[in-house]
Amino acid sequence: MNADTWKEAAAQNLMSNYGVRNIVLARGKGSRVWDMDGREYLDFLSGISVNNLGHCPDRVVAAIQRQVAELMHCSNLYLVPQQVELARQLCELCFADRAFFANSGAEVNEGAIKLARLYSRIKFGENRYEIITVKNSFHGRTLATLTATGQEKIQKGFDPLPVGFKYAQFNDLESVRETVTSSTCAIMVEPVQGEGGVTPATPEFMSGLRELCDKHQLLLIFDEIQCGMARCGKMFAHQAYGVEPDIMTLAKALGNGLPIGALLAREEVAQVFQPGTHGSTFGGGPVVCAAALAVIEEMRENNISDRALQMGNYFVGQLKNAFAGIPAVKEIRGLGLMIGVELTIQGADVVKQCQEKGVLLNCTMGNVLRMLPPLTVTHEECDQVANLLATILKDVPAAENLAK
Repeated sequence: MNADTWKEAAAQNLMSNYGVRNIVLARGKGSRVWDMDGREYLDFLSGISVNNLGHCPDRVVAAIQRQVAELMHCSNLYLVPQQVELARQLCELCFADRAFFANSGAEVNEGAIKLARLYSRIKFGENRYEIITVKNSFHGRTLATLTATGQEKIQKGFDPLPVGFKYAQFNDLESVRETVTSSTCAIMVEPVQGEGGVTPATPEFMSGLRELCDKHQLLLIFDEIQCGMARCGKMFAHQAYGVEPDIMTLAKALGNGLPIGALLAREEVAQVFQPGTHGSTFGGGPVVCAAALAVIEEMRENNISDRALQMGNYFVGQLKNAFAGIPAVKEIRGLGLMIGVELTIQGADVVKQCQEKGVLLNCTMGNVLRMLPPLTVTHEECDQVANLLATILKDVPAAENLAK
């Protein structure tokens, strides 16, 4: 079957929630992917911050191949050694004492919500169950996690939504403080908002959240599904702020393409999950855990988080130089290699032009170009994208430089 045949089959058999997709990818290596017609693209989205080590990294591929040949699945009725080792290594890398594994970011965020509510019920009684999240956040597509997501467009059409969520303003500590009530059990935020426009938390906001949670005996949950796993210059983004949560969620880049999510928590909180309170048939299986162990090994051995910080600083510098005097660019922001370019125009056509020129990125919040290149990206690849964007944006007529 050729690309057009696959597109026709998709139109007939797939649900339409992803819209029309014009690129049919066939293979990838490093920062590059190739479609079924052999056309090459520079991938500056990394599967939405999944392929942090690039496409098909040798160490991860080899680990998957070995494990597939030995044991693919046995369920959590039996102990999975790879799962135990992955939990140990993740806890060694951060504040956490224990881990639970599932298949996706939405699932581990759902687990974090359950864990926070159960902990608070056991410790404080049944009236503390509300979780404060923030506007423009994104926590998943299940009913609970889309309710936790502070975007009405994500929630539209799915009411009645589950009760127990309130929304404050991101980077506004006073707004969060005013939202806390006697029913609050936790505060849940992304250290860097991804879908919300690639907006990092301020140091004052992060430290203030910790102090607020300590004062009111609330749990602090960091959703690091997109910003974690070395993307922001530390293994976990919150480590750049020197602030520790009580619960953290990971997914995406943890398996570098295989579906795995991790829910991490300190001992006092984690221990409320007892047999029967939570589970997952496929969560933490041998193959995905083998992949994640190889990811961590590669990241630690090659100081990938340091590289992400250095390359992020370089790329932002190149973008600033390339965009000098271009009125369509409002702001460049981010942390490490999680970078957003806010435009004064809508960004969809810019994304389309980049795709036509062989560069993949996307747009969020309507006018923010989101770039999440592999953490193994080169200076030359960063230069290529900066120059391409400058070429596209310099020709935007001044009359169009208004957000629509």
